[in-house]
Amino acid sequence: QVQLVESGGGLVQAGGSLRLSCATSGSIFRITAMGWYRQAPGKQRELVASITTGGTTNYADSVKGRFTISRDNAKNTVYLQMNSLKSEDTAVYYCNAVRVTHTYWGQGTQVTVSS
Repeated sequence: QVQLVESGGGLVQAGGSLRLSCATSGSIFRITAMGWYRQAPGKQRELVASITTGGTTNYADSVKGRFTISRDNAKNTVYLQMNSLKSEDTAVYYCNAVRVTHTYWGQGTQVTVSS
């Protein structure tokens, strides 16, 4: 089992920044990729950014140039730096980890951007 705990969400004005953290614990060996997803009210959950164990990153077009995903292997933590936030970034953000054939999810953290 893998446990994921997100933190760092909150209320911020448009144009502001937030940094989300996802701390991992448990059977974290053989995790091949981690990512951040988000789900806004009435919408489907969507990929925001992902990073592989090799460091390859992938971003949704809507966040390219504004968000940065990174990982600290020593701390078993993945981050999402979010800059130039827009009202449409408002959502619950979920951390995700892929280990072998299993996918694990955190409980989510709310990000609200006021215009």
